[in-house]
Amino acid sequence: MAAAGPSVFLLMVNGQVESAQFPEYDDLYCKYCFVYGQDWAPTAGLEEGISQITSKSQDARRALVWNFPIDVTFKSTNPYGWPQVVLSVYGPDVFGNDVVRGYGAVHVPFSPGRWFMGRRPEYTDPKVVAQGEGREVTRVRSQGFVTLLFNVVTKDMRKLGYDTGPPDTQGVSGPSTPQGLSR
Repeated sequence: MAAAGPSVFLLMVNGQVESAQFPEYDDLYCKYCFVYGQDWAPTAGLEEGISQITSKSQDARRALVWNFPIDVTFKSTNPYGWPQVVLSVYGPDVFGNDVVRGYGAVHVPFSPGRWFMGRRPEYTDPKVVAQGEGREVTRVRSQGFVTLLFNVVTKDMRKLGYDTGPPDTQGVSGPSTPQGLSR
């Protein structure tokens, strides 16, 4: 009896929220979550997380370094609703209350990448950043920049008829140059 072909493909994402540049702010932490279509399901890892609070480094860069790990695997039958990462950055205001300092959303790349975008004021549901409806009335002001590193591996996409790039990569993407989207 012949073995049946795959009925789903896998998307494995690992990496980290590396660091941030927020010139006007210090003592920040971040939260991340994944937003994806109804044909997608997580099979391993964490869909959301919250980092530690970090202070600016003492060197010339004055970077906020988190090195906060991301590791999740999804399965799907089609690429519609490809996962997005939503990142929210928080820090204290003058009264010591945690307030939002930035939001961002980006689709998980087919290859590794780095990014950040943001929104203000704070949304009650940060997943709204990954949705298009109602965003035309939102005003944005640049306040900072966050660097994420993605390592992306796909499995069985080609077997299901999806072109994943050159055949010699076998679904594994190597390091790429940084990609930045300012907030």
